[in-house]
Amino acid sequence: MNDKIFLEDTSPNKQDQLRQYTLIAYGLYAASIFVGLTSIAAVIMNYIKRDEVKGTWLESHFKWQIKTFWITLIAGLIGFVLTFVLIGIPVLLAASIWFIYRIVKGLVVFMDNKPIGDGWF
Repeated sequence: MNDKIFLEDTSPNKQDQLRQYTLIAYGLYAASIFVGLTSIAAVIMNYIKRDEVKGTWLESHFKWQIKTFWITLIAGLIGFVLTFVLIGIPVLLAASIWFIYRIVKGLVVFMDNKPIGDGWF
């Protein structure tokens, strides 16, 4: 999965647009650390453009971003509920650290023009 794969009918201009689109999504996810709602915009963007990146190395980044969003949201909700029994704060902290790690790792791999794995870390 380390090979760069592009569809034959994907022009270089379209490839650049999709690459910029992926970078913008990473930026919105990173901004959500300070302004949480930008991650919602990013995941909507991921779903809108998901079909266009199928078969490219960018598809792995879209899957990575979508998975990061949903797992962080679920972990955040669980952490919020658990704050009432005083164990939610560590859950929220762990979810936040995991989210930051995933965005940074994804961005680093993206900047190397490589696909990203599908693991948890």
